[in-house]
Amino acid sequence: MAIDIGGTHARFALAAISAGGAITLGEPTVLQTRDHPSFADAWAAFAHQQGAHLPRAAAIAVAGPVTGDEIRFTNNPWALHPARLAADLGVDRLAILNDFAAVAHAVAHAPPDQFLPLCGPDTDLPARGTISVIGPGTGLGVAHLCRDGAGGAWVQPTEGGHFAFAPLDSVDDAILAHLRQHHARVSVERVVSGPGIVAIHAALAAQDGRAIAPLDDRTIWDRGIAGQDELATAAVERFCLSLGAVAGDIALVQGAGGVVIAGGLGLRLRETLRRSGFARRFVAKGRFEPMMAAIPVKLITHPQPGLLGAVAAFAQQHV
Repeated sequence: MAIDIGGTHARFALAAISAGGAITLGEPTVLQTRDHPSFADAWAAFAHQQGAHLPRAAAIAVAGPVTGDEIRFTNNPWALHPARLAADLGVDRLAILNDFAAVAHAVAHAPPDQFLPLCGPDTDLPARGTISVIGPGTGLGVAHLCRDGAGGAWVQPTEGGHFAFAPLDSVDDAILAHLRQHHARVSVERVVSGPGIVAIHAALAAQDGRAIAPLDDRTIWDRGIAGQDELATAAVERFCLSLGAVAGDIALVQGAGGVVIAGGLGLRLRETLRRSGFARRFVAKGRFEPMMAAIPVKLITHPQPGLLGAVAAFAQQHV
């Protein structure tokens, strides 16, 4: 069993690991976390859909830190208790890891043709050194992996989406001022995440003196990506600028020789990012611009990197 639990969705799939280490994923089932009071309820719903006995091994990626006796999710109300989880699920072998650690494992496992260049040199990700992995979704996932040059990789999950948002111009100042009306501390994921587009949209409207009816994030994304609404389109462009700035900051902090953008929102923005100001903000790091311009920045195109990476981590731990 491969499971990827985020703030909005829980994805389940059957998986197989060959003797040579190749991973095969079955068609995923996607459940809304809000439709299930607990993970156990969602697991039971998936088991009922399968109508058969589930494998006695599970790899679970979770959107939050994997520490202590209880795992609480950042953006949904579920909780997991690792000490008794294997017994509760009826499995013999279990791997639990942070969801963006799983995505980093997927980056380490995926072949070069599953990466789309966004900016920087059109070369493969480095075989040695650090690769930063960043994913805007319900929140902002951040992890990194360190390659040893011989095919091995060590993955480090982080809570990098919770560092403070740093404005770079007057528009960013307006976004920060808007968010400070609601939050004592404005983390970067308040801006660089799927729901963050709402704050960007509202701040742009206020800066232009427009009175607008509140819109949900899905509507703004739909209109902005399609270019159907001037303000929504401007909000999407501003999001891309902010994502570029944040990705560049994370690469500097982690000493990255490569950067990967991941997640469903990244895939949806694949063409928008390439023609936006993302690359300009990524490299705009003062005296380090030449170094930043030499970093390959990719988008992973695998449709389920969380599930793939959870199984890759399980294989590394158990097989």
